[in-house]
Amino acid sequence: MADALCRDCALPVEADRCETCGSDRIARHPELTSLSIAHLDCDAFYAQIEKRDDPSIAAKPVIVGGGNRGVVSTCCYVARAFGVRSAMPMFKALKLCPQAVVVKPNMAKYVAVGRQVREAMLALTPLVQPLSIDEAFMDLTGTEALHGGPPAKTLIDLQNRIEATLDITVSIGLSFNKFLAKTASDLDKPRGFSVIGKEDALDFLAPRGVGTLPGVGPAGVATLERAGYRRIGDIRAAGMKRMIAKFGDWGLHLYRLSVADDPRRVDPEGERKSVSAETTFFSDITDHGALEDILWTLCEKVSARARAGETAGRTITLKLRRADFRIITRRRTLSEPTLLAHRLFEIGRALLAAETPGVAYRLIGIGLSDLTGALEADKGDLMDAKTPRRAAAEAAIAKARAKFGKGAVVTGRGLKSDRKDDDPASS
Repeated sequence: MADALCRDCALPVEADRCETCGSDRIARHPELTSLSIAHLDCDAFYAQIEKRDDPSIAAKPVIVGGGNRGVVSTCCYVARAFGVRSAMPMFKALKLCPQAVVVKPNMAKYVAVGRQVREAMLALTPLVQPLSIDEAFMDLTGTEALHGGPPAKTLIDLQNRIEATLDITVSIGLSFNKFLAKTASDLDKPRGFSVIGKEDALDFLAPRGVGTLPGVGPAGVATLERAGYRRIGDIRAAGMKRMIAKFGDWGLHLYRLSVADDPRRVDPEGERKSVSAETTFFSDITDHGALEDILWTLCEKVSARARAGETAGRTITLKLRRADFRIITRRRTLSEPTLLAHRLFEIGRALLAAETPGVAYRLIGIGLSDLTGALEADKGDLMDAKTPRRAAAEAAIAKARAKFGKGAVVTGRGLKSDRKDDDPASS
């Protein structure tokens, strides 16, 4: 088969345009038809859904977020062109893009659409490993006979089918391992289809910054750059022994990635150890009230992800990264598992309140661990009749919002606070 496929009709192409449909959107790579590990990522997912559901804002810059001191949860690509970014304070975002439309998040609706995307993936292969509600790995090895063509053709068909049926776009990365497939999916957003093969992997990686490597955040980048490793090629040139001597197991991990070695399988049955969400700020934040606004949005995300995965957890962990890159984690284990946004926020806010005021932070996160099934969560007891009522209320709200949109139900901050002006998600 040709090493080029039309991205509109998925047929083989020999020229710069498709001889069948005339499209100039061509996926071309020498290894195109021999690769089978993919990463699918929905484009600007929350903002895209809001545009889909409200045609009047389809052509406008859209920011999902808000609140009294609000922050940006996510934004569309039009808004990004003005410099708007996730976790940016809303006043800064609107200063950069005053014409933007601000929409408050509707996690239940986003989870419902994410589930539809997941079902479309599972129709092609059982080897689907979700990373969040809007992205997942796929392994299409050995599916050529089933789908009548190589994985690349199957993925192009999937991409087009999602766009036609759900009216949202996705980007796909195709490669020979998970690290490179995920890296490829970020190369040509939105509506991207990018390929990294075995022959070009090392040349592709060498000039890229070390922050490209999974698990290397700002603190890791700073550590590596201080040691003289700015590019992935620098790590490879140092060699495995030197990286181990300098950084131990982490150094070995980095070296293996630098030579495109990632043996992880796409494992849908892999036990999930935690459900979490975090965000790095556009600028450091010291005000606990502003941190709480961001924390509430993260609690909603974690609750939605837990609900979508039919899971709950006993341990709630607050993660903070200070301006000096020091990471602080605070945990509390509950007597019973939970998946409620209001419970996550209640504990997370208490853990945050115990920290010294006035300290500058650059990241906040919240997570659930010690996971169990959702059916075991939030039962309460004779002394706690509120928790079951709150659980039923959040479940009903999630169902109503998924069906009718966020405006179908108006609440305070996760049913927790009696003070509406405390609620970054109140309507």
